[in-house]
Amino acid sequence: MSFQRILIANRGEIAIRVMRAAADLGISTVAVYSEDDSASLHATVTDQAYLLQGKGVLAYLDIEGIINVAKQSSCDAIHPGYGFLAENPEFARKCAENEIVFIGPDIDHLALFGDKGRAKSAAVAAHVPVLRGVDRAVTLEEAQEFFESLQDGSGMMLKAVNGGGGRGSRAITDKTQIENSYKRCKSEATNAFGNGDLYVEEFIENARHIEVQILGDRNGAIAHLGERECSVQRRYQKIIEIAPAPNLDKSIRDQIVDSALCLARSVSYSNIGTFEFLVNTQAKDPYEAFFFIETNARLQVEHTVTESVTGIDIVQSQIQLAYGDSLEDIGLDAPEVSSPHGYAIQTRINMETMTKDGMVKPSGGTLKSYETPNGPGIRTDGFGYAGYTTTPSFDSLLAKVITHSSSPKFDAVIQRSLRALSEFRIEGINTNISFLSNVLKHPDFAEGAVHTRWVDENAVTLAASDSSGSPKRWVESASIDPVADSDRQASPLTGTAPVMVDTSDPLALFDYDRQVKDSESNDAANQGGPASLAGPDGSVGIAAPVQGTIVQISVKEGDEIRIGQEFLVMEAMKMEHVIKADIAGIVKKINVSPDDIVVEGYALIFVLKTDLGEADVETEDSVDLDYIRPDLKEAYARHAYTLDENRPEAVAKRYGRGFRMPRENIAQLVDKGSFKEYGPLVVARQHQRQTDEELRKNTP
Repeated sequence: MSFQRILIANRGEIAIRVMRAAADLGISTVAVYSEDDSASLHATVTDQAYLLQGKGVLAYLDIEGIINVAKQSSCDAIHPGYGFLAENPEFARKCAENEIVFIGPDIDHLALFGDKGRAKSAAVAAHVPVLRGVDRAVTLEEAQEFFESLQDGSGMMLKAVNGGGGRGSRAITDKTQIENSYKRCKSEATNAFGNGDLYVEEFIENARHIEVQILGDRNGAIAHLGERECSVQRRYQKIIEIAPAPNLDKSIRDQIVDSALCLARSVSYSNIGTFEFLVNTQAKDPYEAFFFIETNARLQVEHTVTESVTGIDIVQSQIQLAYGDSLEDIGLDAPEVSSPHGYAIQTRINMETMTKDGMVKPSGGTLKSYETPNGPGIRTDGFGYAGYTTTPSFDSLLAKVITHSSSPKFDAVIQRSLRALSEFRIEGINTNISFLSNVLKHPDFAEGAVHTRWVDENAVTLAASDSSGSPKRWVESASIDPVADSDRQASPLTGTAPVMVDTSDPLALFDYDRQVKDSESNDAANQGGPASLAGPDGSVGIAAPVQGTIVQISVKEGDEIRIGQEFLVMEAMKMEHVIKADIAGIVKKINVSPDDIVVEGYALIFVLKTDLGEADVETEDSVDLDYIRPDLKEAYARHAYTLDENRPEAVAKRYGRGFRMPRENIAQLVDKGSFKEYGPLVVARQHQRQTDEELRKNTP
């Protein structure tokens, strides 16, 4: 026995993924879609689909509306997917009140792990290592105090208490970054989660992100499906995931898995969840090798790689556990269900454009071609199709390419992933496929030597055009031989796939030419062309640098605005971006409102240019002229080791032999102030016998 009908409270690829799992169990499915999302494939492939009132993300957050659809369509369960309402305890509570099963963890677990501070406290109680931090909401002043308490050279993370997916998070390595980062994180968290509370924890540089897939039933049984590597991130948002983690020390792996099981058992966790950890790659103390950071009490985007190496359908397991089956009932009762078979890689295909300097901009448009890769060990979860026009209202994820190789060699699955990406035909919009290929080809990736900041540190290199000339393993749109098929003609203007033209109609070519031009005009409008910058009374528009959502406007019509002045905040790629004026003058028109979604190039405001000059550079806090950056402070300290006044033992030893110090000899040979010393920080090669600190003091 199982559920009869499930409503899927999500969209896109994950809604289709849940539909397939349910259909394989003989369960019918119901989709929901917003007013601006009716063309999304998920609304077509399910058994039924219902319109939600409203547009964009807000429609998928309408708890009452979704519950009403579930009751109207006689659903006995709701699957939330990931994102939106997936970790919302109030949504799970409303489901229970209406006798609808929420397919996910218990309400108490959603509340516990939705509060990152409480989650860390639970980890401490279970004797699981956590990062030093403040496990509650902090004020700006408390965040500054915590940063000041860290050792020189250390940094901190600002994170949303109810956060996830990289939203509301910033790494801070300099105290001058704190105030602005706090402001941006708080705003991002408020808009994304409805709660702007932030907490702080110590920042681990060059850390690996390792997570464990946990399953639990209502009888208290807990099992795991191994770990995943999620270190390939951009601004703390995952891009590529791997199972199992390559080149991870077995002892560390075992300890992380044991910690995840221990924490899950301590709270009697039910259904599925992901317990996430940071591995300190530079730790010398074994007690500082890894730290728990959070639990995602939901299905993960990257569950696919675990499915590939274990052969277990995690979504089906989730549905069966929610129905009341035990781990034993579904054959997953062993603490470690199965050892991973080979390696799997998931690459996230995002609709975006990367500039030469490594910056990322979301893209959109109409898909002219969408053909997924095939072959042994290749799976594509997506929702694209030729003719689909994307909407900027939602996340930029278009598809996920999952490749699996049973070979114990990690390179085998890398090569399969590269081949799969080269077969993926997407035309009409820009994607990150070239960028993903560059990551896969990098020797650091093959060696398992990446960390959570690796992509950001190598963004320019990874954004460069593919110099190796990897082939596109599909036929590009082009005209075909008219002799072979006289009725099919390719467009010489667009290079798009051939279309049927009625050659008996003398006006047919003119009609088709008009259609092509209309299409090109629509594409230009979608991209926000230069024409959109023409303003009233000779004013000039300031264009949106990216596609995104308007969060805040800090000027009004009639205001003076100067070059470099901040006038608007946009949200794009899950982060907020402060927009500054590139011209000076009088604001003639505000062309957008908060919550508007605009494309790149759209005029945000119109300004009548005048010679007002640049904005005054001011800071809310007074500048501490005596402040020394932590990295410079460390450099000064290391140079100080080389000075004679700081080496009394070495000076006494040389004097005892009847010699002067080298600097004293130089002082006798040159005029005072004429000799400039450049001292390289070199120490003796005695790392087996002395610590780094001892070498700096004794052998500079």
